[in-house]
Amino acid sequence: MGIMKRMGMVFRSKANAALDKAEDPRETLDYSYQKQLELLQKVRRGVADVATSRKRVELQVNQLQQQSAKLQDQAKKALAANREDLAREALTRRSGLDQQIADLNTQHAALQAEEEKLTLASKRLQAKVESFRTRKETIKATYTAAEAQTRITEAFSGISEEMGDVGLAVQRAEDKTAQMQARAGAVDELLASGALEDVTAGPNDDISRELDALASTSGVDAELEAMKRQLGTGAEKPALGAAEPTETKQEGQA
Repeated sequence: MGIMKRMGMVFRSKANAALDKAEDPRETLDYSYQKQLELLQKVRRGVADVATSRKRVELQVNQLQQQSAKLQDQAKKALAANREDLAREALTRRSGLDQQIADLNTQHAALQAEEEKLTLASKRLQAKVESFRTRKETIKATYTAAEAQTRITEAFSGISEEMGDVGLAVQRAEDKTAQMQARAGAVDELLASGALEDVTAGPNDDISRELDALASTSGVDAELEAMKRQLGTGAEKPALGAAEPTETKQEGQA
Protein backbone atom coordinates (compact mmCIF):
# COMPACT_ATOMS: atom_id res chain seq x y z
CA MET A 1 0.00 0.00 0.00
CA GLY A 2 2.86 2.37 0.86
CA ILE A 3 4.57 1.63 -2.44
CA MET A 4 1.40 2.40 -4.37
CA LYS A 5 1.00 5.73 -2.56
CA ARG A 6 4.61 6.64 -3.30
CA MET A 7 4.21 5.67 -6.96
CA GLY A 8 1.04 7.75 -7.16
CA MET A 9 2.80 10.72 -5.58
CA VAL A 10 5.74 10.40 -7.98
CA PHE A 11 3.38 10.15 -10.94
CA ARG A 12 1.41 13.22 -9.83
CA SER A 13 4.59 15.22 -9.21
CA LYS A 14 5.94 14.36 -12.65
CA ALA A 15 2.59 15.13 -14.24
CA ASN A 16 2.47 18.50 -12.47
CA ALA A 17 6.02 19.26 -13.59
CA ALA A 18 5.13 18.36 -17.18
CA LEU A 19 1.99 20.49 -17.06
CA ASP A 20 3.87 23.39 -15.52
CA LYS A 21 6.47 23.17 -18.27
CA ALA A 22 3.86 22.99 -21.01
CA GLU A 23 1.65 25.74 -19.56
CA ASP A 24 1.89 29.16 -21.14
CA PRO A 25 0.79 31.90 -18.69
CA ARG A 26 -0.32 34.09 -21.59
CA GLU A 27 -2.76 31.46 -22.80
CA THR A 28 -4.07 31.00 -19.25
CA LEU A 29 -4.61 34.74 -18.87
CA ASP A 30 -6.42 34.95 -22.21
CA TYR A 31 -8.63 32.02 -21.23
CA SER A 32 -9.52 33.65 -17.89
CA TYR A 33 -10.28 36.92 -19.64
CA GLN A 34 -12.52 35.11 -22.12
CA LYS A 35 -14.43 33.45 -19.27
CA GLN A 36 -14.93 36.82 -17.58
CA LEU A 37 -16.26 38.27 -20.82
CA GLU A 38 -18.70 35.39 -21.09
CA LEU A 39 -19.87 36.02 -17.52
CA LEU A 40 -20.25 39.72 -18.24
CA GLN A 41 -22.26 38.88 -21.33
CA LYS A 42 -24.58 36.67 -19.27
CA VAL A 43 -25.13 39.47 -16.75
CA ARG A 44 -25.91 41.89 -19.56
CA ARG A 45 -28.38 39.44 -21.05
CA GLY A 46 -29.96 39.14 -17.60
CA VAL A 47 -30.30 42.91 -17.39
CA ALA A 48 -31.84 42.97 -20.85
CA ASP A 49 -34.29 40.19 -19.93
CA VAL A 50 -35.35 41.98 -16.74
CA ALA A 51 -35.70 45.25 -18.62
CA THR A 52 -37.83 43.48 -21.23
CA SER A 53 -40.07 42.02 -18.52
CA ARG A 54 -40.38 45.41 -16.87
CA LYS A 55 -41.31 46.99 -20.17
CA ARG A 56 -43.93 44.29 -20.79
CA VAL A 57 -45.46 44.94 -17.36
CA GLU A 58 -45.56 48.66 -18.11
CA LEU A 59 -47.43 47.97 -21.34
CA GLN A 60 -49.89 45.73 -19.52
CA VAL A 61 -50.44 48.39 -16.86
CA ASN A 62 -51.06 51.01 -19.54
CA GLN A 63 -53.57 48.76 -21.26
CA LEU A 64 -55.37 47.99 -17.99
CA GLN A 65 -55.42 51.64 -17.07
CA GLN A 66 -56.99 52.47 -20.41
CA GLN A 67 -59.62 49.75 -19.87
CA SER A 68 -60.24 51.02 -16.35
CA ALA A 69 -60.76 54.54 -17.63
CA LYS A 70 -63.10 53.23 -20.28
CA LEU A 71 -65.17 51.33 -17.69
CA GLN A 72 -65.27 54.44 -15.55
CA ASP A 73 -66.67 56.41 -18.47
CA GLN A 74 -69.17 53.63 -19.25
CA ALA A 75 -70.34 53.58 -15.66
CA LYS A 76 -70.98 57.31 -15.79
CA LYS A 77 -72.90 57.01 -19.04
CA ALA A 78 -74.95 54.07 -17.73
CA LEU A 79 -75.81 55.95 -14.55
CA ALA A 80 -76.81 58.97 -16.61
CA ALA A 81 -79.09 56.69 -18.59
CA ASN A 82 -80.66 55.44 -15.37
CA ARG A 83 -78.95 52.05 -15.88
CA GLU A 84 -77.58 51.62 -12.41
CA ASP A 85 -77.15 47.91 -12.99
CA LEU A 86 -74.84 48.53 -15.95
CA ALA A 87 -73.01 51.20 -14.02
CA ARG A 88 -72.50 48.79 -11.11
CA GLU A 89 -71.19 46.08 -13.49
CA ALA A 90 -68.78 48.52 -15.10
CA LEU A 91 -67.50 49.67 -11.74
CA THR A 92 -67.13 46.06 -10.58
CA ARG A 93 -65.00 45.25 -13.63
CA ARG A 94 -63.05 48.40 -13.09
CA SER A 95 -62.34 47.35 -9.52
CA GLY A 96 -60.95 44.03 -10.77
CA LEU A 97 -58.74 45.86 -13.27
CA ASP A 98 -57.49 48.18 -10.56
CA GLN A 99 -56.45 45.13 -8.51
CA GLN A 100 -54.56 43.73 -11.48
CA ILE A 101 -52.95 47.12 -12.03
CA ALA A 102 -51.87 47.20 -8.38
CA ASP A 103 -50.36 43.71 -8.68
CA LEU A 104 -48.58 44.66 -11.89
CA ASN A 105 -47.24 47.82 -10.30
CA THR A 106 -45.82 45.73 -7.46
CA GLN A 107 -44.25 43.39 -9.98
CA HIS A 108 -42.96 46.36 -11.96
CA ALA A 109 -41.31 47.79 -8.86
CA ALA A 110 -39.62 44.46 -8.13
CA LEU A 111 -38.43 44.15 -11.72
CA GLN A 112 -37.15 47.69 -11.70
CA ALA A 113 -35.22 47.06 -8.48
CA GLU A 114 -33.78 43.84 -9.93
CA GLU A 115 -32.85 45.67 -13.11
CA GLU A 116 -31.05 48.37 -11.18
CA LYS A 117 -29.19 45.79 -9.12
CA LEU A 118 -28.14 43.83 -12.19
CA THR A 119 -27.14 47.02 -13.99
CA LEU A 120 -24.93 48.01 -11.07
CA ALA A 121 -23.43 44.51 -10.95
CA SER A 122 -22.84 44.64 -14.69
CA LYS A 123 -21.00 47.95 -14.39
CA ARG A 124 -18.87 46.68 -11.53
CA LEU A 125 -18.10 43.46 -13.36
CA GLN A 126 -17.24 45.41 -16.52
CA ALA A 127 -14.84 47.59 -14.53
CA LYS A 128 -13.20 44.48 -13.08
CA VAL A 129 -12.95 42.90 -16.51
CA GLU A 130 -11.35 46.03 -17.97
CA SER A 131 -8.92 46.16 -15.05
CA PHE A 132 -8.09 42.49 -15.54
CA ARG A 133 -7.58 43.06 -19.26
CA THR A 134 -5.09 45.87 -18.59
CA ARG A 135 -3.25 43.79 -16.01
CA LYS A 136 -3.34 40.78 -18.34
CA GLU A 137 -1.73 42.70 -21.19
CA THR A 138 0.91 44.08 -18.84
CA ILE A 139 1.73 40.62 -17.52
CA LYS A 140 1.82 39.18 -21.04
CA ALA A 141 4.16 41.92 -22.23
CA THR A 142 6.43 41.42 -19.22
CA TYR A 143 6.43 37.65 -19.70
CA THR A 144 7.20 37.99 -23.41
CA ALA A 145 10.08 40.37 -22.68
CA ALA A 146 11.44 38.03 -20.00
CA GLU A 147 11.11 35.07 -22.36
CA ALA A 148 13.00 36.94 -25.09
CA GLN A 149 15.69 37.97 -22.62
CA THR A 150 16.02 34.38 -21.45
CA ARG A 151 16.40 33.14 -25.02
CA ILE A 152 19.00 35.80 -25.76
CA THR A 153 20.90 34.91 -22.59
CA GLU A 154 20.76 31.21 -23.39
CA ALA A 155 21.86 31.87 -26.96
CA PHE A 156 24.70 34.08 -25.74
CA SER A 157 25.77 31.41 -23.27
CA GLY A 158 25.74 28.84 -26.04
CA ILE A 159 27.79 31.14 -28.29
CA SER A 160 30.24 31.78 -25.46
CA GLU A 161 30.70 28.07 -24.86
CA GLU A 162 31.03 27.42 -28.59
CA MET A 163 33.54 30.25 -28.99
CA GLY A 164 35.49 28.77 -26.09
CA ASP A 165 35.63 25.45 -27.91
CA VAL A 166 36.61 27.23 -31.11
CA GLY A 167 39.34 29.09 -29.26
CA LEU A 168 40.76 25.82 -27.95
CA ALA A 169 40.62 24.32 -31.45
CA VAL A 170 42.40 27.37 -32.89
CA GLN A 171 45.05 27.17 -30.16
CA ARG A 172 45.63 23.48 -30.92
CA ALA A 173 45.87 24.23 -34.64
CA GLU A 174 48.38 27.00 -34.01
CA ASP A 175 50.45 24.75 -31.77
CA LYS A 176 50.47 21.99 -34.39
CA THR A 177 51.37 24.48 -37.12
CA ALA A 178 54.26 25.86 -35.09
CA GLN A 179 55.44 22.34 -34.36
CA MET A 180 55.27 21.39 -38.03
CA GLN A 181 57.16 24.54 -39.04
CA ALA A 182 59.87 23.90 -36.46
CA ARG A 183 60.22 20.31 -37.61
CA ALA A 184 60.42 21.36 -41.26
CA GLY A 185 63.10 23.92 -40.42
CA ALA A 186 65.14 21.35 -38.49
CA VAL A 187 64.94 18.87 -41.37
CA ASP A 188 66.09 21.57 -43.81
CA GLU A 189 69.07 22.37 -41.59
CA LEU A 190 70.02 18.71 -41.28
CA LEU A 191 69.75 18.23 -45.03
CA ALA A 192 71.85 21.33 -45.68
CA SER A 193 74.56 20.21 -43.25
CA GLY A 194 74.62 16.71 -44.65
CA ALA A 195 73.81 15.18 -41.31
CA LEU A 196 70.59 13.85 -42.79
CA GLU A 197 70.63 12.21 -46.17
CA ASP A 198 67.93 13.24 -48.59
CA VAL A 199 66.15 9.99 -49.35
CA THR A 200 64.45 11.63 -52.31
CA ALA A 201 67.80 11.91 -54.08
CA GLY A 202 68.60 9.19 -56.64
CA PRO A 203 71.37 6.55 -56.40
CA ASN A 204 73.71 8.78 -58.44
CA ASP A 205 73.75 11.44 -55.77
CA ASP A 206 77.41 10.67 -54.84
CA ILE A 207 78.47 11.00 -58.46
CA SER A 208 76.66 14.29 -58.68
CA ARG A 209 78.55 15.57 -55.66
CA GLU A 210 81.89 14.48 -57.17
CA LEU A 211 81.03 16.18 -60.43
CA ASP A 212 80.11 19.34 -58.60
CA ALA A 213 83.38 19.20 -56.66
CA LEU A 214 85.36 18.63 -59.88
CA ALA A 215 83.63 21.53 -61.54
CA SER A 216 84.47 23.69 -58.58
CA THR A 217 88.13 22.56 -58.65
CA SER A 218 88.33 23.25 -62.41
CA GLY A 219 87.00 26.73 -61.83
CA VAL A 220 89.65 27.36 -59.15
CA ASP A 221 92.43 26.05 -61.46
CA ALA A 222 91.27 28.24 -64.32
CA GLU A 223 91.24 31.29 -62.10
CA LEU A 224 94.71 30.44 -60.79
CA GLU A 225 96.12 30.16 -64.33
CA ALA A 226 94.61 33.51 -65.21
CA MET A 227 96.33 35.10 -62.24
CA LYS A 228 99.65 33.50 -63.23
CA ARG A 229 99.41 34.93 -66.71
CA GLN A 230 98.73 38.35 -65.29
CA LEU A 231 101.75 38.08 -63.01
CA GLY A 232 103.88 36.78 -65.87
CA THR A 233 102.99 39.79 -68.03
CA GLY A 234 104.14 42.19 -65.33
CA ALA A 235 107.60 40.48 -65.01
CA GLU A 236 108.41 40.72 -68.73
CA LYS A 237 108.36 44.53 -68.70
CA PRO A 238 111.59 44.87 -66.61
CA ALA A 239 113.21 42.20 -68.79
CA LEU A 240 112.72 44.35 -71.85
CA GLY A 241 114.29 47.34 -70.10
CA ALA A 242 117.31 45.31 -69.03
CA ALA A 243 118.82 45.68 -72.53
CA GLU A 244 120.07 49.12 -71.65
CA PRO A 245 122.60 48.00 -69.05
CA THR A 246 123.83 45.37 -71.52
CA GLU A 247 124.49 47.96 -74.16
CA THR A 248 126.27 50.17 -71.63
CA LYS A 249 128.42 47.26 -70.61
CA GLN A 250 129.32 46.59 -74.22
CA GLU A 251 130.28 50.21 -74.71
CA GLY A 252 132.61 50.08 -71.72
CA GLN A 253 134.31 47.01 -73.08
CA ALA A 254 134.83 48.73 -76.38
